[in-house]
Amino acid sequence: MSQKSYDGTATLYLIPTPIGNMEDITMRSLEILKKVEVIFSEDTRITLQLLKHFNIKKKLIANHQYNEEENKKKLLDYLKNGYDVGLVTDRGTPVISDPGYILASFAIENQYNVVGLPGPTALIPALITSGISPSPFLFYGFLNSKEGKRDKELEDLKNLQATLIFYEAPHRIEKTLQSILKIMGNRRISISREISKKYEEIYRGLVQDVQKQMVDIKGEIVIILDKGIQEKKYDNLTVTSHVHLFMKEGYSEKEAIKMVSKERNVSKKQIYDAYHNIKRSF
Repeated sequence: MSQKSYDGTATLYLIPTPIGNMEDITMRSLEILKKVEVIFSEDTRITLQLLKHFNIKKKLIANHQYNEEENKKKLLDYLKNGYDVGLVTDRGTPVISDPGYILASFAIENQYNVVGLPGPTALIPALITSGISPSPFLFYGFLNSKEGKRDKELEDLKNLQATLIFYEAPHRIEKTLQSILKIMGNRRISISREISKKYEEIYRGLVQDVQKQMVDIKGEIVIILDKGIQEKKYDNLTVTSHVHLFMKEGYSEKEAIKMVSKERNVSKKQIYDAYHNIKRSF
């Protein structure tokens, strides 16, 4: 069933807030913050700082991962009474790796308007400044903090022919890069931190090289990972070209020969001899 977003009925507004620089907020977001009756906020202290900066006074209700389910009734009460409601997270766009999904889906289920405003989000600036092909891309969000589960997630993504985008916390970045190198290989990578703040910094290169620079870094982190080599697409490749594909990804000759051997299901000796122009039939 279609629903007109601007039919004058009570609406839940999903409002992006600055991820660093306060000036990133849109004029429309400010108008909606002024207009709504109440704001559901991931951290009311952080939202209060934002509102004070723009001289806005508004009632705030805490809404985070531990109480969002309980807030559904409060939201419905406001909407039933014809009030517009705002929803913000600490920084960036609600629902994207942040609270908001439960309330948004609940409002939709009850046939109330849900309007998402365009605005700040970390993944797009990180993608367009990465130097890595932006299309197609998959935004994954946070990988699991446990190594076994994280490795399984990466295995599932390994052969996807798309640029991958992850969020990560600074205290986990080293272990995450270890998993990426182990599972995904030495691909091109870009790591952005503190986007839109004066300390913004971008690390670009192969995983192995960038990994060495991840010592005591701070701030919000976005990982942009280049797509890998598509498996079993070597029918028209010579053995030499096949080995070179992996070497272009940063693998050594020995590692590349081993991987080609595995993909072609022939011995490493055969691949080695073919690569070094010793004639053999396959």
